[in-house]
Amino acid sequence: MILLKDILYKVTIESVVGNTSVAIHNLEFDSRNVSLNDVFVAIKGTLSDGHQFIKKAADQGALAIICETLPENIVNGITYVQVADSHSALAIMAANYYGNPSEELKLIGITGTNGKTTVSSLLYQLFKKAGLETGLLSTVKIMVGDTEFKATHTTPDSLTINKYLREMVDAGVEYCFMEVSSHGIHQKRTEALHFVGGVFTNLSHDHLDYHKDFAEYRDVKKYFFDGLPKTAFALVNVDDKNGVVMLQNTKAKKQTYALKTYADYKAQVLESQFTGQLLKINNQEVWVKLIGGFNAYNLLAIYGTAQLLGLKELETLQLMSTLESVGGRFQYLISEKKITAIVDYAHTPDALKNVLETINSIRTGNEEVITVVGCGGDRDAQKRPVMGNIAASLSTKVVFTSDNPRTENPEKIIEQIETGVPAEHYKKTISITNRKEAIKAACQMAQENDIILIAGKGHETYQEINGERFDFDDFKIVNQLLTTLNK
Repeated sequence: MILLKDILYKVTIESVVGNTSVAIHNLEFDSRNVSLNDVFVAIKGTLSDGHQFIKKAADQGALAIICETLPENIVNGITYVQVADSHSALAIMAANYYGNPSEELKLIGITGTNGKTTVSSLLYQLFKKAGLETGLLSTVKIMVGDTEFKATHTTPDSLTINKYLREMVDAGVEYCFMEVSSHGIHQKRTEALHFVGGVFTNLSHDHLDYHKDFAEYRDVKKYFFDGLPKTAFALVNVDDKNGVVMLQNTKAKKQTYALKTYADYKAQVLESQFTGQLLKINNQEVWVKLIGGFNAYNLLAIYGTAQLLGLKELETLQLMSTLESVGGRFQYLISEKKITAIVDYAHTPDALKNVLETINSIRTGNEEVITVVGCGGDRDAQKRPVMGNIAASLSTKVVFTSDNPRTENPEKIIEQIETGVPAEHYKKTISITNRKEAIKAACQMAQENDIILIAGKGHETYQEINGERFDFDDFKIVNQLLTTLNK
C-alpha cells in the first residue's frame, strides 16, 4: 500500500486541501490515463496545460490532484496539493513511488549536443561485454539487461525513467547509462535521480526553437552538472570551451578528456580508414571500428568513464576494439559497384560538418561525395541555412530534400536551407522534396568508388508528415536502390 504523503516526501508544498494519509493507486500526468484512486499531476507543457484537465481527472476517479494553481471548484473527497513546481513535484513523486531505484544502481548521465547516443550505447555494449549487468536509456532504445524496449524520447518523462530503473534494479542491473537532453533537464525530468557520474560531449547550435538563446541552452546543460553530488564524477570534453563551464560549480570530482589540449584522458588519431582508426589513448595504442575525429572523442569519453567506474585499463582497451557502431551513426555499406553509402543521424551543423570532414579526410580525392540532406520541420529554423552552407561547401554534389517536415511545408524548409549555399557552390545542388526520390537520384549519380552520405534521420524508421508517421528507413532504402540499380 502506497500513501500519498509518502510519495510527497521532499516535494515543495505550498498548501493542502484534504487528507494526504490516503492509499493511492497509480501516479499519472496524462488525464486520459487516470482511473479510480489515482494521483493526477497537472503539468504546464509546451502545447497544453494539465490544469485544464483537472476536472476530467476528478470525473475519472482521481483521489488526489497535484497542481500549481488550485481550481475554483474543490470536490469533496479529493485531496488537492498545491506545489511550487509541478515538473519538479512529478519527478520527486515518481522517484518516491518507485522506491528511488536510481539509488540502488550506478546511474551515469551523458549530455551534450552530439554524441550522447553513441557514448551511452557503446558504454552499454562495453559493460555488457565485460560481463556486467547493464541498462540503457537512449534515443534509440531502452535496455533492461538483455530485454529491449522502444524509446520515444531522448530523455523519457520522470515516470517512465523511474519505472525502467525499478525494472533494472529488480533484474539485478548494476550500471545504467542514460542520455540526458536539454529538454529533459529543463523540464526537471532528471530531478530526484541519483547520478554517480555525468559526461559532457560538446555543445553546438541546436534546439534554439526551444531555448531562447545559446546561453540558456548552455546553462541548462550546466544545471545538470551543478546538481551532481560530491560522490559523483564530472567528465567533460575540454577541447570544447563549454567543458570548463560545466565544471564551474559542480561538487563532483572534476575529470577532463581531449584530443588537442592537456587533459586527464588524452587521445591521438594515428591512422584513419573507412574500416576503422588507430588511436593512441594515454600512451596505449588501440584499433577501433568507429571512424572520424568525432568518434575519437566519443571513444575517449567511453574510456574515461570506464576507468572512473573501476574497469582495468587493458581490459577497457581490448573491449573498445570490439565495439560496433550504433545504428544510424556512420552506418555504411559498399555496393557491388563499389559505391559507399553512409547513413548518419547528423542533424546539426556541427554533426554534419564532422561527418563530411571525416569522409573528406579518408577519401583519395578522385571520388564524388554526394550528400542527401534536409532539416526537420517545427524545429530550430536558424540552423537551416548553416546546414546548406556546410553540405554545399564540403560535398561535390548535394541533394536537398525533406527530413521530417512535420506540420511545415517541406518546400519552404528546403528554400531556407538553400539560402545558405554560397554562390560558387550553387550549381552543385539540386532539390527533390520526396526523400526516397532524392536518395534514388543520388544513387543514379554515383559511379564506382563514389560516396553517398544520407544525413539527418539516421536510426529513425519513419518520416513524419502532417502529424502522421510513415515507414521510412534510410539505410534499407539506399541498400535496396543500390542493389536494384546495380543490376
